[in-house]
Amino acid sequence: MKILGTAALALLIAGGQMVAAQESSRACNIVFVGNSITYGATLKSRAVECPPYQVVKMLKEKGYDIRYANCGHSGSTTVDWLPASQKLFSKAVQAADTLYDVNAGLIFSITLGTNDSAIEGPTGAPVSTENYKRNLETIVDSLRRKYPKSVFVLHRPIWYSPNTYNSSKYLQEGLTRLQTYTPVLDALVKAHPGYIFKGDRNAFGFFKKNPKPYFTAENGNAGVFYLHPNAAGAEKLAGFWADNLQQVIQALYRNSPRTPRARRVY
Repeated sequence: MKILGTAALALLIAGGQMVAAQESSRACNIVFVGNSITYGATLKSRAVECPPYQVVKMLKEKGYDIRYANCGHSGSTTVDWLPASQKLFSKAVQAADTLYDVNAGLIFSITLGTNDSAIEGPTGAPVSTENYKRNLETIVDSLRRKYPKSVFVLHRPIWYSPNTYNSSKYLQEGLTRLQTYTPVLDALVKAHPGYIFKGDRNAFGFFKKNPKPYFTAENGNAGVFYLHPNAAGAEKLAGFWADNLQQVIQALYRNSPRTPRARRVY
């Protein structure tokens, strides 16, 4: 009886260790690459109101094991993130190196295009549809070479008002160009189904219909414009991103929320 009890205890401990290993392998790390919207510009408490923080908060509340880095950089375009530009690519690499764990999935959540669409101001603007695609492919391929098991979720840039004109000039021309980028994102997803995944496509329409409640009203050269989500808008945007990221995490890493039943194995 004593021998059997000891053996059973050993099996229980081994089982607990196995579950622990499995749970740790389900962990997922996210590097958010983007511009001022990802960064959280105009938010009073940016650290806890920016979209990346809100995304991770939402996922953790559902039981997911997530670490993240917010690499959003105000004013940035896809040109700024190219390795050859020697500007922001290293920022993403540094973040990924810090988060890297052989037992955890690595996701790059990318939302770029707002500043690419500008008439003038940001680096390389206006960026043509062809160059936008080429730049994104270069960014993704370069990161993929460094992190072969990483995956990429491409979100559609959100709507901005057609009179947007601050230190950079966007206006209706920019907004029209912005919308030509979405088919590029879809084409990249279709061309690389193993590691590029479809991110949010619905936030654009939501913000277009609801600018005043969810944007910071900013004074510009063409009147009051709407470009950056306010605190409520950042939370809404995070919800759109989180929904898509959750789908990718579940599909690739089986990172299902930990249930009370699973914890009782210990």
